[in-house]
Amino acid sequence: MPTEADTHYDPSLGNKFIFVTGGVMSGLGKGITAASTGRLLKNAGFDVTAVKIDPYLNVDAGTMNPFQHGEVYVLEDGGEVDLDLGNYERFLGIEMTSDHNITTGKTYQHVIEKERAGDYLGKTVQIIPHITDDIKRRVREAAEGSDVCIVEVGGTVGDIEGMPYLEALRQFAHEEPEENVLFVHVTLVPYSKNGEQKTKPTQHSVKEVRSIGLQPDVIVGRCETELEPATKEKIALFCDIPTDAVFSNPDVDDVYHVPLMVEDEGLDQYVLEHFGLAEEALPAGERANEWREVVTTDKEGEVDVALVGKYDLEDAYMSIHESLKHAGFELGVDVNVHWVDADEMADHHRERLRESDAVIVPGGFGMRGTEGKIDAVQYAREHDVPFLGLCLGFQMAVVEYARNVLGLEGAHSAEMDAETPHPVIDILPEQYEVEDLGGTMRLGGHTTVIEPETLAYELYGDTSCNERHRHRYEVNPEYFEQFEDEALVFSGTAGNRMEILELEDHPYFLGTQFHPEYSSRPGHPSPPFLGLVEAALEARDADANEHEVTH
Repeated sequence: MPTEADTHYDPSLGNKFIFVTGGVMSGLGKGITAASTGRLLKNAGFDVTAVKIDPYLNVDAGTMNPFQHGEVYVLEDGGEVDLDLGNYERFLGIEMTSDHNITTGKTYQHVIEKERAGDYLGKTVQIIPHITDDIKRRVREAAEGSDVCIVEVGGTVGDIEGMPYLEALRQFAHEEPEENVLFVHVTLVPYSKNGEQKTKPTQHSVKEVRSIGLQPDVIVGRCETELEPATKEKIALFCDIPTDAVFSNPDVDDVYHVPLMVEDEGLDQYVLEHFGLAEEALPAGERANEWREVVTTDKEGEVDVALVGKYDLEDAYMSIHESLKHAGFELGVDVNVHWVDADEMADHHRERLRESDAVIVPGGFGMRGTEGKIDAVQYAREHDVPFLGLCLGFQMAVVEYARNVLGLEGAHSAEMDAETPHPVIDILPEQYEVEDLGGTMRLGGHTTVIEPETLAYELYGDTSCNERHRHRYEVNPEYFEQFEDEALVFSGTAGNRMEILELEDHPYFLGTQFHPEYSSRPGHPSPPFLGLVEAALEARDADANEHEVTH
């Protein structure tokens, strides 16, 4: 990848800002479009960062239901944020902070606190200028130290909660030199019944944007296939931009191919020329191509992984899906993920366990589905199926072992059963007096000490690792002695906290109190996930050889 020494950018030119809005409907993939553009600018030798604006009133994403909003992504500094920041970290290969996620809750809370403290000296506090000024301040501060900052405005243009942000961006563009700001509008280009690409939704969406005082410089059309030349010309004509400023972002088999698609469309080159950076960029022949090499790896073979959870929504486990994909890139195999509903462990769900080469039990909160997760742990343990337990999955592995091996009848987590006779999982001591739920768990990156000559040491290749946490309960120290001299070993610790468990004499049985999926990247897969897929591949090959010998 380009290093700092490779960058030819002149800092005196100032920060460049790309503002990305979406129209017609939500969920178009404007975040992936933005992240893909950023990936290409980084390949060209520029330091790129990103900001995600979420117009909801929540201060952060920590208390949101995964069914409604997808997974809560945890940053190194402990910020609980929108899952789009996970895409930015994966695509840009950077670590972001809580300051890179702007929410209405954060902004209004800060302004109201200043008003209560008398900082406004008797002025009437209003959305304009006080809220919009705070938004602009946050964007500028997040952009410090970068060459290009990509700012994605969540939601859809026209949403009432997004209006202060669009007004702030209008003011921002007025304050900055024209060559330092670029507005990108992502819209839907659907097909009519006769197969014609329809531009009317885009026209209405751009009309809405322009009524706010913003003129898109670039329009990206999301469509099943590439936009036809006539479609681009029509969009350009009615939206008052050059035809070469209209780009396609068609459906692809893998989101990691989007940078390749927008590169073929020339979006990155257009951006560079708009900012006057074409001469500052690395020559095309010198740009890093590691991304293309990684995401287009030839695949030979496949493995099936059962994901045993309770949120039947892929976005609720996005980082897990992506981590498995990263491991597949590394090993050159396709990883097929099969959903197993932990809350309805019926025969067909158990059959999915039997048909899978590996089992993952992910994190979660609340009682629902825990017994199904415990059943899945027991199945993997007793049938030598490669297993990975994450956070709650780690805790349920402890519960399962306590019940079925140590004979501690009724053992459970105090979170699920306050009356359990054996609370092998209990609340963190520092959580006893905590009343607020938001932002109060053990969050962010923490160091785990790894025992030598263990599976964990083999995976990480070191006596320590730094991974991100999000939990309120942990293994109860009162039960440590009962686990001593057992096959279940706690191979990773942080003081008196148990962080990693593994099972001796098992092909692959690993649990982590932390969430390794948050730090996995294309080209740099998470060690626990890489180990799981590798073990699943070995198990599948062994089964195939056994079947061949038998027949």
